[in-house]
Amino acid sequence: MAFNRTVRVLIVDDSAFVRQTLKEILETDPAIQVIAVAGDPYVAVERIRAQQPDVITLDIEMPRMDGLTFLEKLMGQHPIPVVICSTLTEAGSDVALAALAKGAVEVITKPKLGTKEFFEESRVKICDIVKAAAHVRLARHRPASSVKVEPKLTADAVLAKPASAAMIQTTEKVVVVGASTGGTEALREFLEAMPLDAPGIVIVQHMPEEFTARFAQRLDGMCRISVREAADNDSVIRGQALIAPGNRHVLLKRSGARYFVELRDGPLVSRHRPSVDVLFRSAARYGGKNVVGVIMTGMGDDGAKGMLEMKQAGAFNIAQDENTCVVFGMPAEAIKLGGVDRVVPLGNIAPEAVRLCQGR
Repeated sequence: MAFNRTVRVLIVDDSAFVRQTLKEILETDPAIQVIAVAGDPYVAVERIRAQQPDVITLDIEMPRMDGLTFLEKLMGQHPIPVVICSTLTEAGSDVALAALAKGAVEVITKPKLGTKEFFEESRVKICDIVKAAAHVRLARHRPASSVKVEPKLTADAVLAKPASAAMIQTTEKVVVVGASTGGTEALREFLEAMPLDAPGIVIVQHMPEEFTARFAQRLDGMCRISVREAADNDSVIRGQALIAPGNRHVLLKRSGARYFVELRDGPLVSRHRPSVDVLFRSAARYGGKNVVGVIMTGMGDDGAKGMLEMKQAGAFNIAQDENTCVVFGMPAEAIKLGGVDRVVPLGNIAPEAVRLCQGR
């Protein structure tokens, strides 16, 4: 999908410092225009009436009305894509997860002072998320965004392409999954459908640091299988899903018949850390025919190249279909590159992956 104008943003936060900092960050991107700011939801309603924004960034803890209540009212009466802008403290993470379940598009970390490199990475991620949010309501009707983006690194920055063919097939299969915008609820449905003896699963969901652990805990309480935030050297085993920690790349590795994960720092890859492309390349290199790949809803093209590499190494790949995606960007790009073997609705992905792992 392509906007014929800039993405118009309303910033709602009770902190004047945050409002000003976020405004400065967003307006470094020529495709974004901050049309108004508001110190609380009541002022935000007045701003919306005066000039409807394409996206709202919303704080959670505010005077007069909290962000969660405002989000519920907004989604019920006048839906506009909302990005939660949170400090993501230990106490607030559950609230942020609840906001996603109630219709927020994404969660971002409040901008803060830091090194130039940290600020630049934060700027890129925040601008990308806000631009992605603007496309959510149109994602089922128009092609992927043509908004001009800055140069981005490939998986070469973290893991070189294999010099030889991937390891031979074994009896143990692994599922690797990539998701972004809309992925939190898509992953919930996917994992809730998994049986107790499901194949080992490794997931990259684009999500801020200090948020993935609580996300995994929430899913663990809802699913039959175990769901955990991945730690370095964790084994990939049946009945368990590992979710990449925010701000760390995760790689699938293998030692003999044992699959495990390795966490790495490093630059943004495909404009993300963790990156789906990094996970998928490692799956191609160390898993090959033993892997079933899944790419879900999300803006951009992270995972498309890696999925093609997996297919070339013998993996079987599934993409979520357009009708069930919040944003059809990532699956569409993977399909376009030729890395996808089958396109299915969200509700069919889990049983299809299990069936393939049992022998196709």
